[in-house]
Amino acid sequence: MTSEKKKELDALCLKFRRSLIEILHDIQTGHPGGSLSVCEILTTLYFDEANITPENAGERSRDKIILCKGHAAPMLYLELAEKGFFPMEEMKTLRQIDSRLQGHPCSKETPGVEASTGPLGAGYPLALGVALADMHDKIDAYTYAILGDGEINEGVVWETCMNASKFQADRLITILDWNGVQLDGTTEEIMPMGDVELKFKAFGYNTIVCDGHDCAALSAAIKTAKSVKGMPSIILARTVKGKGVSFMEGKNTWHGAPVQDEHYETAMKELGGAQ
Repeated sequence: MTSEKKKELDALCLKFRRSLIEILHDIQTGHPGGSLSVCEILTTLYFDEANITPENAGERSRDKIILCKGHAAPMLYLELAEKGFFPMEEMKTLRQIDSRLQGHPCSKETPGVEASTGPLGAGYPLALGVALADMHDKIDAYTYAILGDGEINEGVVWETCMNASKFQADRLITILDWNGVQLDGTTEEIMPMGDVELKFKAFGYNTIVCDGHDCAALSAAIKTAKSVKGMPSIILARTVKGKGVSFMEGKNTWHGAPVQDEHYETAMKELGGAQ
């Protein structure tokens, strides 16, 4: 990735973080922590690596991004709006009655959303199915699945891993938003997963570890994953829940909490936005 491209993506990430805080403050609901941690992952995919546009949305040859950790929908919607799938102005309707922008992604209602996700574990087997269907039909496309820490507590995730390995799903690229925190506490407090990298290796995955807040590192990891044939790849992206807002960073209490006036002022000051 060129330094110019990295600056462009970093600027987009800052813009998305500011917009997220603005919107969640205005509507007094939503999930800030996981949305902030997945920002660089989604931005690198939508604006650098993945072949997805409003123009090719109906073509099977497009890449597919499935946000399995559906509670991070606010950041997904910001990415889609920036790509032109719907007007950015529509973000003001997030989580409101009759809005297309529900609290968790809905593929039936929202342009650009590939899968309806929310119940943790439900999106990953679907992502594998999409990838295998494309492989079977010799469609030149990748499916990107984004998992969260709480999600890998689910047994269906590991069943999916077994199948991905068996069927050599090298067109499935999984990215774990690896921030070490879930809804009720840290992963160590709630459900210790041990050596996550070794677990995925044991299930037959090619594993890549990178800084999940470095767009250049993410881009390089994705390119490496694409070069590996005959097995699925997972990128273990080390992130910080609530990244960019000091009082949210690493705190499970900001998994889903309203952004009050005092929170808004502090967050926007740190992000360099309007106050």
